[in-house]
Amino acid sequence: MSARRTALLACAALLTGLLPLTAAGAAAGADEPAPVPVDTFEGEVPFANPPAEGLFPWGGDADDPPRLALTARDDAPQGAKVLTGGYDISGYGGFTHDFAFDRPAHDWSAHKGIRFWWEGRNNGKKISFEIKDGGANGEASELWTTSFTDDFTGWKQIEIPFTDFTYRTDYQPVGGIDQVLGLTGMWGYALTLPTGVKGDFAIDGVELYGKGAQSLRASVVTDAAVHTVKEGAAADVRISVATTGSVPIDEPVTVAYETAGGTAEAGTDYTRVAGELTFPAGTASGTSRTVRVPTLKDRSAESAETVPLKLTVTGARAPAENPQVVIDAHGLPYLDAKLPVKKRVADLVSRLSLEEKAGQMTQAERGALGTPGDIASYDLGSLLSGGGSTPTPNVPEAWSRMIDAFQLRAQATRFQIPLIYGVDAVHGHNNLFGATVMPHNIGIGATRDPRLAERTGEVTAAEVRATGIPWDFAPCLCVTRDERWGRSYESFGEDPALVKSMETVIQGLQGARDGRDLKDDDRVLATAKHYVGDGGTGYGSSATGSYTIDQGVTKVTRQELEAVHLAPFKTAVDRGVGTVMPSYSSLDIIGDDAGPVKMHADAEMINGVLKDRMGFDGFVISDWAAIDQIPGDHASDVRTSVNAGLDMIMVPYEYKNFRTTLVDEVKAGRISERRVDDAVSRILAQKFRLGLFEKPYADTSGASKIGSSAHRAVARQAAAESQVLLKNAGGVLPLKKSQKVYVAGSNADDLGNQTGGWTITWQGASGKITDGTTVLQGMRKAAPGARIDYSKDASAPTEGYDVGVVVVGETPYAEGVGDVGNGNDLELTAADKAAVDKVCGAMKCVVLTVSGRPQLIGDRLGDIDALVASWLPGTEGDGVADVLYGKRAFTGQLPVTWPKSEAQLPINVGDASYDPQFPYGWGLTTLTKVPGGGSAALRTLALVAAKAERLGADEAGRAAVTKARLLVQQRIGTRITPATAKPFADADHLLLTGRYKEAVARLTTAYKSA
Repeated sequence: MSARRTALLACAALLTGLLPLTAAGAAAGADEPAPVPVDTFEGEVPFANPPAEGLFPWGGDADDPPRLALTARDDAPQGAKVLTGGYDISGYGGFTHDFAFDRPAHDWSAHKGIRFWWEGRNNGKKISFEIKDGGANGEASELWTTSFTDDFTGWKQIEIPFTDFTYRTDYQPVGGIDQVLGLTGMWGYALTLPTGVKGDFAIDGVELYGKGAQSLRASVVTDAAVHTVKEGAAADVRISVATTGSVPIDEPVTVAYETAGGTAEAGTDYTRVAGELTFPAGTASGTSRTVRVPTLKDRSAESAETVPLKLTVTGARAPAENPQVVIDAHGLPYLDAKLPVKKRVADLVSRLSLEEKAGQMTQAERGALGTPGDIASYDLGSLLSGGGSTPTPNVPEAWSRMIDAFQLRAQATRFQIPLIYGVDAVHGHNNLFGATVMPHNIGIGATRDPRLAERTGEVTAAEVRATGIPWDFAPCLCVTRDERWGRSYESFGEDPALVKSMETVIQGLQGARDGRDLKDDDRVLATAKHYVGDGGTGYGSSATGSYTIDQGVTKVTRQELEAVHLAPFKTAVDRGVGTVMPSYSSLDIIGDDAGPVKMHADAEMINGVLKDRMGFDGFVISDWAAIDQIPGDHASDVRTSVNAGLDMIMVPYEYKNFRTTLVDEVKAGRISERRVDDAVSRILAQKFRLGLFEKPYADTSGASKIGSSAHRAVARQAAAESQVLLKNAGGVLPLKKSQKVYVAGSNADDLGNQTGGWTITWQGASGKITDGTTVLQGMRKAAPGARIDYSKDASAPTEGYDVGVVVVGETPYAEGVGDVGNGNDLELTAADKAAVDKVCGAMKCVVLTVSGRPQLIGDRLGDIDALVASWLPGTEGDGVADVLYGKRAFTGQLPVTWPKSEAQLPINVGDASYDPQFPYGWGLTTLTKVPGGGSAALRTLALVAAKAERLGADEAGRAAVTKARLLVQQRIGTRITPATAKPFADADHLLLTGRYKEAVARLTTAYKSA
């Protein structure tokens, strides 16, 4: 899923020390403190990122952060300079002043508010202004937000009382630190600039002003915004007073309450309550009172009913919203877990309004919610976390509490339909710090181990579900046909037969094909993506920003479409996959004269092929804001995509507009109610199968297993089996524990580089971004006491070592950001090349490429004794060390063809012209005796393979072909030519399709050509 890293609006902090009050302006009244400067923008605060103090920009994409500068202006309201910047933001962007984490936070409690000078552009846009309160630092504090409208021209001083700020429930320490704007531990401020306009800004003179009142220091809070209760029971609403610094209140606080409004009827559904609570002066912070709201039992089946409790507060800040009691729905057929799913769905759909159905078809990014109440107000069916959209702190407990809070909001809807929360767990629960991170799919494909693939899915599902998430946007079933594609590593390989064989991961995620395991606490709903042909886009066909191939056009014959790109999805449907996600890319079928059609608009492929011909009975979920790429306006995007067969639309920021537009399109007759009912029925069926109606909240019983040694053992095995030994001259590998080893290269000791993109954040990052073991650390653990020295750039002396290990490759990227030609290529960096040259010129050497795709080794291959394709092995560098030191044998095989040069791309198994550096399926082994016997042995193996194929003895057939492969590889050695490479690669494809006899025949051809 192209889930853009959503806006962790790191609004932050202030100067280390505020100026003395006497230095501030003299305009303040005698009873008020003087204004206190925060930023004068004269150069006293540097441009720097956290944790250092400074001003810094941020944004959703590379081009979204504004450009900041301190500019001398004659018209500066204060001093000689102002902060200026230019912007052209497509996603989100803004800037922050962040206070250094190693210094004390600031105390703003003496002041009424914050103000600043803003140069208006009169564009009518709202600009968000946020402040950070409490917590350990600016990245672990509460966000409080408000906004002002740029509806003026020229300089204007914007004054914002602290009473105007409201608590943000997204991007928060989950549950809040105390959800009270304490003002004694402030970490700074940030501004979010307008989107959809290209412009510039100027700001000056940020300062604190006025005198704080008790209403700023004291707040009234409730224990929850929603209180669910069974009919006939009583709901207890706890009301508390909290103060800045937890000091007692110095003035009385009164809270008048009354039940008013809502859908429940007083006297019939509940007993009306009204009254007043008083917290006298001197009351300790945190003191609570309880208001009980009794409900009445009338014995009739009903939908849920709401009873708002109106609170009127004097002497303190009132809660951001009034709490409401919800009398649970009861007695309706859809609530009966004993009924078949089909009957439950039919009953519930018959009761929903058009607006409620449209809400079920809407998915929003959790960080884009205007308020948590929008979940009920818009009847939202789903929320997601895009890449890097995490709670603070990013720990399992925070995830489960966050999602439970969202689910509680859904209980305030008429039929209490639970949310289905989704996340991109594409190689483990990769958004979560400390989770078990598997090798990316390209490495799983290299294992050729379907059972291991299934086990990685099991671990992922268990860790994801333990944090309250029932839905995973995985696996990616793309067939990568051009390694210039930035998503290559998300594919299991270039051969559809290999991709199909690895789809056991679906059972690892979901369990049984009939969906009966989905309700279990260690299973999640899987997503087959991206339908269809995203791995076949032509280089240069992308129209998305600076992308070169991702989201481009796949131009194929119908025969190629069926055989290469559709085949894995048919297997996924047969395996019972619950959801399917279309691709951003377009499909251009040669000969039909229709030209390129966006997959999100392709009714023939979604309705016709996927749902009708293949019989897919799950639901289709769009990619991130993908309908926006369909030609036309928003209304046409909505009707085209829904009519094409999309059931739920991922509209991260436009959920309100989408729901309204969908309702309008149905009322206008441009989308049929039958199509809507089908979509909603498919969505609800999966919610019922997941058991969400009975258990909407997180079952955290498995949380202790997240990142456990048992789970990491699976990832370690996957990392080991994914290693592909391409060359091993003189038996350099495995290493001996007695050897003195010189380790170098950029990726030897970098956990972020070895986990790649889609790790903690969308694009991933270098460095220690989560818990795990680097390759270097794994080697030192594998050979304790041995001399293993590390010099990243190989600048340390090389004398006195037995062997060198140089770990090189790529830095993280995701999607089109990693496209070759978009600032990337397949060459090693100059530093990595230098490290390889120096080490391999000084001693026997092993080179490992840690990367999402083949790296061009070229003429250096002759100087390298052993070459290993390590792919992106995940957090368990121990697995790499296991094969380096012989604890496990190298058994991995190339999932893609390894080219000699970029000019050869695309190059794939089955091509008429095929001259790679290493063919598809290549992979040497260690610690295993390679079969001998030459041609005679091959003839015997051919007979065994033929008999196995005839009897359906797959295990025996695969074993015969594997023995033949190892025998032929030994004969070929380093003399790989087109005459040997083509039949060798073909044989691996034939093996995967069960044609064992033909596979041995093709290997025999390669043997004779060597």
